Amino acid sequence: MSIKKAPRYVDMDKCIACGECTKKCPGKTPDEFNEGLDKRKAIYVPYPQAVPLKYVIDPSKCLKILKDKCGTCAKVCPAGAINYDDKEENLTLSVGSVIMAAGFKPFDPSGLDNYQYSKFPNVVTSIEFERILSAGGPTHGHIECYPDKTEPKKIAWLQCVGSRDQNKCDNKYCSSVCCMYAVKEAMMAKDHIHGEFEASIFLMDMRTYGKDFEKYYERAKDDGVRFVRSRIHTITEDKNNGLVCTYVTEDGKNIEETFDMMVLSVGMETPHDLVQTVKDMGIELNANNFVVTSGFSPVETSRKGFYVCGALQEPKDIPLAVMEASAAACDAGTSLSPSRGSLTRTKEYPAEVDVISEDPRVGVFVCNCGTNIGGIVDVPAVAEYARTLPNVAFVEENMFTCSQDTQDKMKKVIEENHLNRIVVAACTPRTHEALFQETLKDSGLNKYLVEMANIRNQCSWVHSKEPELATAKSKDLVRIAVAKATLMRPLPQPSVGVVQKGLVIGGGVAGITAALGLARQGFFTTLVEKNDVLGGNALSLNHTWNGESITQNVRALISEVQEHPMIDVFTGTSVSATSGFIGNFSTTIATGEQEQVIEHGAIIVATGAKERKPTEYLYGEDDRVLTHLELDRKIATDDAFVKNMDTAVFIQCVGSREPERPYCSKVCCTHSVKSALAFKELNPDMEVYIIYRDIRTYGQREELYKEARDKGVIFIRYSHDKKPVVKTQDNEVLVRVKDHVLDLDLEISTDLVVLASAIVPEDNSALAQMFKLSLNDDNFFMEAHAKLRPVDFATDGIFLAGMAHYPKPIEESISQAKAAVSRATVVLSKETVTVDGVVSQVNEALCRGCCACEEACAFGAITVNEQENGVKIATVQQALCKGCGGCAAACPTGAASVFHYDNEVLAMVETALEQ
Repeated sequence: MSIKKAPRYVDMDKCIACGECTKKCPGKTPDEFNEGLDKRKAIYVPYPQAVPLKYVIDPSKCLKILKDKCGTCAKVCPAGAINYDDKEENLTLSVGSVIMAAGFKPFDPSGLDNYQYSKFPNVVTSIEFERILSAGGPTHGHIECYPDKTEPKKIAWLQCVGSRDQNKCDNKYCSSVCCMYAVKEAMMAKDHIHGEFEASIFLMDMRTYGKDFEKYYERAKDDGVRFVRSRIHTITEDKNNGLVCTYVTEDGKNIEETFDMMVLSVGMETPHDLVQTVKDMGIELNANNFVVTSGFSPVETSRKGFYVCGALQEPKDIPLAVMEASAAACDAGTSLSPSRGSLTRTKEYPAEVDVISEDPRVGVFVCNCGTNIGGIVDVPAVAEYARTLPNVAFVEENMFTCSQDTQDKMKKVIEENHLNRIVVAACTPRTHEALFQETLKDSGLNKYLVEMANIRNQCSWVHSKEPELATAKSKDLVRIAVAKATLMRPLPQPSVGVVQKGLVIGGGVAGITAALGLARQGFFTTLVEKNDVLGGNALSLNHTWNGESITQNVRALISEVQEHPMIDVFTGTSVSATSGFIGNFSTTIATGEQEQVIEHGAIIVATGAKERKPTEYLYGEDDRVLTHLELDRKIATDDAFVKNMDTAVFIQCVGSREPERPYCSKVCCTHSVKSALAFKELNPDMEVYIIYRDIRTYGQREELYKEARDKGVIFIRYSHDKKPVVKTQDNEVLVRVKDHVLDLDLEISTDLVVLASAIVPEDNSALAQMFKLSLNDDNFFMEAHAKLRPVDFATDGIFLAGMAHYPKPIEESISQAKAAVSRATVVLSKETVTVDGVVSQVNEALCRGCCACEEACAFGAITVNEQENGVKIATVQQALCKGCGGCAAACPTGAASVFHYDNEVLAMVETALEQ
């Protein structure tokens, strides 16, 4: 594969990112990263946390390159990194697969004259508003109106700008993310703005269909965000720079309202130059310029060996984009599995320095984080204070301590100053501790000799309006961290062997896909399904949203998994017990009365979900009232079922979006619209009604919604407090609903009522307890991190896929299953895994063998064993321990404790109480 590498005009090996060049550069141009809201120089870093953190020259703005004038940056560069003669390079790469993750561009509303985006300065896009909200943005997180820089008191968000609009931009699809980010921005604006503030969101349908999205929507309503169901046509400006809009309410009233700022919630589209590039590569695009994929091969393109993920395939939110990235890695890894490890290079670290006998020499690094911390906290004052603390041998403040440039600098500083403990005052250790631990290993220090003081989340963020308090608290946190670091000692990290086999629990589409994925990667897999047949809910479904046969594809998957030599399939089987840890699990499965033990290194949980059996709308009382799955089964077995009908009514959100089930089941709207279209195709004269709260045909499913309206399907919206009523009268089924447009009660005589019943989780409590997994309030399994680790559990070596995680359509279940395979392969492809060092320990001299620690351990890491002399002693399995400290809290004698959380914590408390 040939790729072009553009010239940077800066030697990356020489550049030290000191910034002297940009200080002296006379050329200024709009900053793309900040959406043109401020300026950057001709020589610049693309964005504050760019990787690599090196400067680059914009040849279209550099006077030296354009006119052979200036040359200041070369004169002031202390490293001699400037190279005006740099040329474009053509590189040839030898690869076995290609993953396309080229992303999207936000819709440009400049061409929409009704919104006056390019004329009225207080009309901004949602992306611009994101930069305005950012502490590192052009206004340092302060929301300001033009021209007097006052805080706005009223902001309106206008949805579907550049999406769901064929008339003005030809983007027929829904961009999927805009509703949720508008709600988020409104909530953040309420936090940023002082005093009274009103946030209004103008919408057609509120599409908060993701995991916990509906809860956030309801929380926004409770916090005072106003949601107005109307699409504003035109914005005008009054003499005071107020933005005037006229809209029609649902009851037909014309309202004129003035706002200080308007935010256009712009959608996603594929950049024009990228469209041509993809076509030149021989990859098929659809009419919306997204890569064509199949529902059962959601990351495969039309060209073999080329895979796609993210918004180039279709607009999507971060969790699904991350899942697809791992899914694409899975498919690419499958084709490359015979070559696995052939080009692997093992990173070598310097020998670890023994610091046990040395006096503590603590290095403190205080981070500005751009203005994220430094905009509130007086970082120089914190650094100066750190120099006065005992055992501190070196202090430095950095713009971005997590940048690669600063990491390289830290290594030199550690060596030159003989530092043996490190304190980083920056952001959360949850995201950055591993990075600094890696830096210590590169420096020859034990990775556990670093402590972080979280002066971002705990100081600058929570005390953003109290800079003096934030600074004082930052000093306290640094003092406390130094006290702990002084007492910390090196910890061992033992390695354990890996059983290179997988276990998949659940035999639906996600489980079958996961088992096949592991087997295709070369790992023997056991697939366990509690029912007598494989296939799960998919056996009751007919077609995907884009018309692919589910029945045929699922049968093919079942046949392949049953015949695969690397897969053992157990149906009518359940998991009865498990033990072990990442790389070394031992699980007992039971088929009837027979039990057997499976040894494996990784687990994928894909136990699925089920359709709730409704208790309303005459379900179970009248056989003309069906659920979605019952409808699909009926159509599959009775060709004349629909043809003999005159009327059908679909009722949405039956059991979903209710106080006891406050989530959207995600697939129901699409299923109803698809079924309604099927009815119209079989019987064009049939009257079909869909009674809904919000139509959530996200992404390219929006075209189904439009097609349904074009073909005469009637959509009637209802509110939660005025639900439809279903009754029988004279052997007729009658549906009564209030039409909000006509403001009248309608009564529909129908042959069929189809209920979009909620998707509810299986009873996961026993499995969750067995494998030490978390469930959310809705009893779906909880991933480790919603956006960054959407298929991982907090328990290492166990992964999640399909509707056990949350309701989703088949293609997303398959993507998540492949993503889980990709993550599991990271474990199974290794011969050994290294376990964490911050774990519990038991002082045998103090242990009485009372078993309190064993009972308190949520992870099964502690066992109490009787020794040869008859004395009972607790022992810790380090690979299972999470260092939670539950055992230490339960131990009556103080025998149990956690490394670095014993005397170290007492020192922190004593130091915190110092005046």
